Amino acid sequence: MLVRVAATKDVAIGQMRFVDVAGAKVSLADADGHVFAFDNICTHQGCSLAGGELQGTTVTCPCHGSQFDVASGAVLRGPALRPVRCRSVQIQGEDVLVEA
Repeated sequence: MLVRVAATKDVAIGQMRFVDVAGAKVSLADADGHVFAFDNICTHQGCSLAGGELQGTTVTCPCHGSQFDVASGAVLRGPALRPVRCRSVQIQGEDVLVEA
């Protein structure tokens, strides 16, 4: 099921935003005009990824520097060992819909 979480204008290119998706903490990231959604919690020690830095499709956790690919959730650099969950995103008009 897809849930409307934001308007496209709410997520600027190169920026991230925290949203609630049916009770789950999720980050939206706009990497070069493509919106990605992934669980907001770093798999290392639970820090918020929305407070991190986004460069291209790489998000860096602000706590310990783990890096994840926002398109796949893959760990690019530790100390995290487990990927973050990515969620399907659809854009319908001005609405951003994310998998619940």
